[in-house]
Amino acid sequence: MLQPLDIGIILLYLVGTIAIGLILRKRAQKSKDDYLLGGKSLPWYMLGLSNASGMFDISGTMWLVTLTFVYGFKSIWIPWLWPVFNQVFLMVYLAAWLRRSNVTTGAEWILFRFDNGKGGRLSHTIIVVFAILSCLGFLAYGFIGLGKFVEIFIPWEIIKDFVPINVPPSYIPHFYGIVFTLFAVFYSVIGGMSGIVWADVLQYSIMTISSIAIAVIAWLAIGNQTLNVPEDWMNPFFGWKLNMDWTGIIDEVNNKILSDGYSLFSLFFMLMLFKGILASIAGPAPNYDMQKILSTKSPMEATKMSTFSIAALIPTRYLMVGGFSVLAILFYEELNLTTAGILDFEKILPAAIQQFVPVGLLGLLLAGLLAAFMSTFAGTLNAAQAYLVNDIYLKYKNPHASAKKIKQVNYGSGIIVVLISIVLGFFVQDVNSILQWIVSALYGSYVISNVLKWHWWRFNGEGYFWGMLSGIIPALIFPMFTDTLDLYYFPIILIISLVGCIAGTYSAPPTDENVLMGFYKKTNPWGFWKPIHKKITAKDPGFERNKTFSRDMFNIAIGVAAQTLLVVIPLYFILHENTTLIVSLLILAVCLIILKYNWWDKLKKEI
Repeated sequence: MLQPLDIGIILLYLVGTIAIGLILRKRAQKSKDDYLLGGKSLPWYMLGLSNASGMFDISGTMWLVTLTFVYGFKSIWIPWLWPVFNQVFLMVYLAAWLRRSNVTTGAEWILFRFDNGKGGRLSHTIIVVFAILSCLGFLAYGFIGLGKFVEIFIPWEIIKDFVPINVPPSYIPHFYGIVFTLFAVFYSVIGGMSGIVWADVLQYSIMTISSIAIAVIAWLAIGNQTLNVPEDWMNPFFGWKLNMDWTGIIDEVNNKILSDGYSLFSLFFMLMLFKGILASIAGPAPNYDMQKILSTKSPMEATKMSTFSIAALIPTRYLMVGGFSVLAILFYEELNLTTAGILDFEKILPAAIQQFVPVGLLGLLLAGLLAAFMSTFAGTLNAAQAYLVNDIYLKYKNPHASAKKIKQVNYGSGIIVVLISIVLGFFVQDVNSILQWIVSALYGSYVISNVLKWHWWRFNGEGYFWGMLSGIIPALIFPMFTDTLDLYYFPIILIISLVGCIAGTYSAPPTDENVLMGFYKKTNPWGFWKPIHKKITAKDPGFERNKTFSRDMFNIAIGVAAQTLLVVIPLYFILHENTTLIVSLLILAVCLIILKYNWWDKLKKEI
């Protein structure tokens, strides 16, 4: 049960978010760019903290704690489903490429690449559809995670007499989700990007303090004890099969592993890596991550922001994830993980918080986790508004709208998106199911078109449209007819989308040469651009093509290794695995030295 001190801290945080929205309201109303991008004047480190805060979401943290509890050190690979290492691709080169466009949204970037002809209009339409679909998916994902989380701390029995409607037990999480969603709606809709960033910095500060405290509590709790876990739990490496057997320890976990579908772990890992690399090369999806990059002052600041996001997020988050996972294993019998008589492993995080976090710190931690939900929700909502306002209303309905009218449409579109996401949230079974659909099925439709847009000169707007559309349709249909893990039909969606890309591309002439030359000269990507490069050098002999492909790929491999070490180092610390901790720190130091000389020093000369 929450104590008065904890309730006071949470209320203080909620009041703080409202104050941020009100204080920054006037700045957000100055112009479209001020509302959607903070006027492109926010410093990179604040945007980096905001981005890290947005990725430190409550549903994702619940998912990671569940994974770590069940799969141990093998769980470090499963978040590659997102893929988490896409931030390394952004850091090494993609953030700079994207920011050079100087546009407002991902859909506007599509016009920069394909022009405003028939193909450009088609591609613009389909990316807006995808952006809104993915934003709604992420909003529903955060909504259900928040509801499950709050249900633990505010038992329905306490407040049901004050609620004028009858809420069935299975929809109690949805009721809580609606209530707390309203706070996020307020500061994001009123304060725009600036409001979101300042609220995120506040949230990140709270989460950092909380993460360190939880890690210390777990470190002290484990002491000289040995965790009662399967033999392979401490081993990050794996064979063809998972071979994680909880029989005689916590038998119910075996059912969880079976339902997740990760038993053929090598096959799962290969598909995940294949999908992850392609998704990373495709660039950020049109959500809050892309909006933060476009909000930076320059390509160099976009690079700094992406780098700082990795350093700010992963060690802090895994101090919390590792701490709660260890505490949950040590004291499993004391946790109540049942909902309506059904064992729910996604309740490990809130149950562990309720059981192990002391008064005062509990209020701070809950405020931080509620803020984490609001941060992700607000950033995603801002991205959805950007597409609805900038890429639909201003482009097709009212190009010359006044600032006052734009403000009204921003508010209205935000409210509509929230209402739709809440309705979708009622159809979501659990956090894992919608996460799998978003990162595997829906993103399968995104990958091929968005890899080709960077790297193949002949790829046109028609190819982009048909590639995306032929991927989105099966992504929406397949889950209705099969219970297979979404990742396993990712290759099928990929092939269908590739066929759509090729057929669409050759059904229409190439994009206008002047548009291609403008894009290639400004962005300077590596890839298959030889005909366009020749035309540019005929006019500008001093222009040099990008020759950094091999170096970029090497730096990405080193960056992914460093990022993975940032995941395991907090876990080794909490578990008192001192020898492995020291070895990991030394390898991390070597990775950082390589990146310093082979990436950072050269990047400063090139951007």
